[in-house]
Amino acid sequence: MKITRRQTLGQGLAVLGTALALPRLAGAQAPALRLGLPEDFDWNWLIDHARQRAAGSYLEPPRPAPGVVQEIDYDAHGKLRLHPEYALWGTDGSVYPITFVHLGRYFPKSVRMHQVENGQAREVLYAPDYFTIPADHPAARIPPDASAFAGFWVQESRRSGDWRAREPWATFVGASYFRAVGPLGQVGLSARGIAINVGDPGPEEFPDFTQFWFTPTQREGDPQVVYALLEGPSLTGAYRFVMERGRAVVMEVEKRLFIRRDIARLGIAPLTSMFWFGEYGDQRLKDWRPEVHDSDGLALWTGTGERIWRPLNNPPRLMTSSFQDRDPRGFGLSQRDRSYAHYLDGVNYHHRPTCWVEPLDSWGDGAVQLVELPTDDEIHDNIVAYWRPADPVLAGSSLTYRYRLHWVEFEPFFPVVDLARCVATRMGRGGEAGKPRPEGVVKFVVEFDGPSLADIPWGARPKVVVSTSRGEVSLNRSEPVWYTPRWLASFDLTVTGSEPVELRCFMELEGRVLTEAWLYQYHPPG
Repeated sequence: MKITRRQTLGQGLAVLGTALALPRLAGAQAPALRLGLPEDFDWNWLIDHARQRAAGSYLEPPRPAPGVVQEIDYDAHGKLRLHPEYALWGTDGSVYPITFVHLGRYFPKSVRMHQVENGQAREVLYAPDYFTIPADHPAARIPPDASAFAGFWVQESRRSGDWRAREPWATFVGASYFRAVGPLGQVGLSARGIAINVGDPGPEEFPDFTQFWFTPTQREGDPQVVYALLEGPSLTGAYRFVMERGRAVVMEVEKRLFIRRDIARLGIAPLTSMFWFGEYGDQRLKDWRPEVHDSDGLALWTGTGERIWRPLNNPPRLMTSSFQDRDPRGFGLSQRDRSYAHYLDGVNYHHRPTCWVEPLDSWGDGAVQLVELPTDDEIHDNIVAYWRPADPVLAGSSLTYRYRLHWVEFEPFFPVVDLARCVATRMGRGGEAGKPRPEGVVKFVVEFDGPSLADIPWGARPKVVVSTSRGEVSLNRSEPVWYTPRWLASFDLTVTGSEPVELRCFMELEGRVLTEAWLYQYHPPG
């Protein structure tokens, strides 16, 4: 189950919309989007519509000209840009213009778009002239009566400079994938509307956002509201996104899910990212750069208040880890390492955002699950994290979830005064310097930073508390990182066999916990 980062954007089904050719004529009026007839629309209507569709059989929407669309590869798709004059609200009517994304190899199914004003929705009707389509481009051979919208971008405010010269701040394209820019000006990991059977032996299901509805934002600083219909073989869903553009992007998500058939593994608030290698693990020798990843760890804030950091792996085989919980306070995939020198890459991995999931109501019993897949290159998304409810998800049932997605630099609600966080994980030969190094022993060194470490009395040494699922731990030791407020927790692990080892480590002083809990899944060589 290896999926390229480009393919993840295109794992979807969509509904064909009506399209009309719109030629440009010299001396004609300024071009404008063609809109369908008005229809009543509100949130309750969308919920009822999703419920009604779930009661019927799932119909896979057709793909326009699939052979032609397959020819629109990454480079060819980059030439298909929307003419700015065809942006929704590009000149008036709303603060944030909406621009549309064309079909391509990695997102081959069309999506219907609607403008909503005063309780009335009008479909945006596709026309080829909206896009820059050269005469010799494959897209020129798509039938003119097909709809070729695949997704959309939310552009920066019209009232803060020329939006046409700036990158979008939110993107929805391909299946139910979407993402937002972080405070450091970069995009990275993606979120999804839903995840179904990730990591199971059978095929994963990729439901699609098949229709979107956009409401205008009247004042800068007010949220952009987007509604969406999700459709797949196993469920339908009504979604409402209330998206705020500040220094960080915050999205409040409400979803109403209607289940068509039993689902073995339902993933709520799923996040998808890439981890090839970091400062630990054998993959360090496979590329000249020190690290390559969009995210370097899973952060958890449990229902009991415990803070956990789990560094990510590029495992030798598919691995699923479950973190049982009740009413979690939050979880997310984070990029904590912000040093350019640790990446040395022009694509700015050190600026990739963290995405944090904040539940807004009771989620009950379940588990945050982390799925890690092996990868041999940075073009593959191989990390998925989501909430899996404990109760069975059965046909005919309905579910409601509300949460916020914070696209930020570091996890929100951190730092906390009484806990230090993990900032680095390192591995090397076990044993002690100047003495014979034992075979089959690995040393772990975990670096912590935070206010709780700054006031440790001179001469005091925090205790390093380590537990392991198997093997023997020795040489537990703490030591300061001189000229900084940081401390190192180190220990040796002696283990035989190749089965994974679950490790847990934290530091305490006189019974007071000083750090978040570091959890790691170690894969012994061989």
